[in-house]
Amino acid sequence: MLFKSAIITLATIGAAVAQRPSNESICDYYTTALLKQNNATNQYTLLTLLVNTVVIGNYTQPNVGVSVPGILSPKGMYNGTKVNLMPYFDGGLASSNNGSKMGVAKNFLDGGAAAPLMKNMPADDKSSNQYKLMTHLYQFFGSLLGCSGVGMTGFSAYSGHASMYEVHKFMVLDPYEVGYFIEQVGLAAASFGVAKTDINAVVGVLESMFDYRCAPKSTAIKSQGLQYQSICSDEKCPLAMNSTCAAQPSLSQPLVANSTLAGGEGSNSTSMSGTPTSSMSSSNSPSSTPNVAVQYTPELTGLFSGALLLLAL
Repeated sequence: MLFKSAIITLATIGAAVAQRPSNESICDYYTTALLKQNNATNQYTLLTLLVNTVVIGNYTQPNVGVSVPGILSPKGMYNGTKVNLMPYFDGGLASSNNGSKMGVAKNFLDGGAAAPLMKNMPADDKSSNQYKLMTHLYQFFGSLLGCSGVGMTGFSAYSGHASMYEVHKFMVLDPYEVGYFIEQVGLAAASFGVAKTDINAVVGVLESMFDYRCAPKSTAIKSQGLQYQSICSDEKCPLAMNSTCAAQPSLSQPLVANSTLAGGEGSNSTSMSGTPTSSMSSSNSPSSTPNVAVQYTPELTGLFSGALLLLAL
């Protein structure tokens, strides 16, 4: 979905600054506030903007003064600990689950890396791993945020794996890595003017579902029912109440990949800019700003400028 000149405006100041009604989902409320009309297509656009920001950091202007490094920043920091999630995405680690007994290396940046994301697209190539990953993220978070248009024309229902534990188990993520991911979701939401109370609600769901080792089954996608969902499986992760570790055995750390793994996909040299380099190029540079602007009134900016979320385990 390409928006060459997408200008996102607020329907009315009153609709945006009023407290969200308890009977209206976060997705529906902010779709109306930012895109005027609440329909499946606009909901998908909102989730595209949000998730792409989570992945590559700020790329729309303005952003209510909230800095979002993005989960692929090589200089991530969480609670004083350095975090680098890039090797899980660029094939640098044999950490993807393809149904076998050990992880494999897989490049999820094979659809144009950051370039299409900065155009509000999931990838350049619909057959790529990147396209599948990004569209599944839009669908998954659309369901979590209560988008009423999910499953309708313009917003396909989630079609990915039911258990996030199974998807991520070979990554052996620690609490800093999971915490950093959840923090980026909160910061991305804040950058679009989402109220702090709504951010806290979303983060609370993500923490309870993903952040505790051996957590019992829970429901992420209603149609998929109860599944093991926690992605924090390192021994340093806090143990869940009523833990079910026997059903979710601890695994060793993922192997460092090389060119012989996953058909040559293993690599630590692909940046989100698509240029071979040893580190990810900054998504906050002027050259990375697309033809997309989120327009905020002074009243809205003042109201939500303090909506930063700093998580603590």
